[in-house]
Amino acid sequence: MRVFVTGPTGFIGSAVVQELIGAGHQVLGLARSEKAARSLIAAGAEVHHGSLEDLESLRSGAAAADGVIHTAFIHDFSNYGPAAEADRRAIETLGAALAGSDRPLIVTSGTLLAQPQGRLATEEDAPNPNFPRKSEDASLALAASGVRVAVLRLSPSVHGEGDHGFVPRLISIAREKRVSAYIEDGHNRWPAVHRLDAAHLYRLVLEKSNAAGRYHGVADEGVPARDIAQVIGRHLNVPVVSKSRAEAADHFGWIAPLFGMDGPASSAQTQERLGWRPVQPGLIADLDAEHYFEHAAAAA
Repeated sequence: MRVFVTGPTGFIGSAVVQELIGAGHQVLGLARSEKAARSLIAAGAEVHHGSLEDLESLRSGAAAADGVIHTAFIHDFSNYGPAAEADRRAIETLGAALAGSDRPLIVTSGTLLAQPQGRLATEEDAPNPNFPRKSEDASLALAASGVRVAVLRLSPSVHGEGDHGFVPRLISIAREKRVSAYIEDGHNRWPAVHRLDAAHLYRLVLEKSNAAGRYHGVADEGVPARDIAQVIGRHLNVPVVSKSRAEAADHFGWIAPLFGMDGPASSAQTQERLGWRPVQPGLIADLDAEHYFEHAAAAA
């Protein structure tokens, strides 16, 4: 297949590109800069110049492909509402270009958007209507109009070498403040998945899904926040401490509400439907690898 990938040079998207090319697919990657274009060429992909805000570039990229994988998102958590709105417009544009063709569109969401009732979130759980990201709402509307769309919910921690997401932010805070903290008793849980397992899942959804549906990119169903803090504290040789909810905002900044969430999630249905089996190291084992702390060691 010729697959149009948005966000193809990002932490997750670049792994998706390699997974697709390794399986014999052709990749057309969205590039907003010459640096991104060079990275795509080096990876063996074709370049399609444009951006999430350039809706015509999204339309033409999708029109030229046999399927679309949408991994791009503007990760500006201080301006999240406009970023979520840009994502919604992008999804609608991609879907409109595929309408009536039976070509697949895979949209990225997150397991923290699910709204379970005191249990593991599953693929059947509806998204939280109060969450500002509306990727799933846009996808459901496209499915209702006949677009073959699937939603892939990723764990809040997609980890691996090159990670620049939530866990590196926690490491940075611990290094700066000389303590590794968790909130209250630290028993709240984060799902996690390795980027290479996630990339493999994207390909399976592309190749095997025949109808609209939700899939969960979850390997670790719920890693306690305290366990994450303890590994960070051990590697940085700093105390591991508890912070109250009142103290958390000052200590963690914008990440505090996310790190304080209890959001365990299951991928049992995804594994059964697609035969997906995570094989990479789990979050705690990966955190124990030196690549997460190389910068800290260099700065010491």
